Amino acid sequence: MSQGTRKPCRQLGRAMVASPLIYGGLGAAREPGMRHKALERSGLPASQELVRLNGGVMVVGGIALALGIKPKLAAFGLATSITATTIVGHPFWREEDDAARKNQSIQFYKNAAILGGLLLEIVS
Repeated sequence: MSQGTRKPCRQLGRAMVASPLIYGGLGAAREPGMRHKALERSGLPASQELVRLNGGVMVVGGIALALGIKPKLAAFGLATSITATTIVGHPFWREEDDAARKNQSIQFYKNAAILGGLLLEIVS
């Protein structure tokens, strides 16, 4: 790959990794809904403020990553956030209903793929 195509591909890749985090973070920050129930089930303090804070981290970090502002730091913050979100919010192994288990598995592995992109950014 030539130097001329490397930079645009990197910028596009960052934006693509950041976009679901920005979108999901906006939703959590604006309307936590029942997301705090996942915190409660995991034994963490169940608060809508914590859900909103995590959403805000995703928005700010996602925008920074997409724009290439301190991308390694942004990716590290997002990796921390999405790891916690994935373990607490998508514990497919606890689901007894097959449809719920499948849905949570999809969300878990989607987040794992995003985490992979963030780790690549951190080490590059």
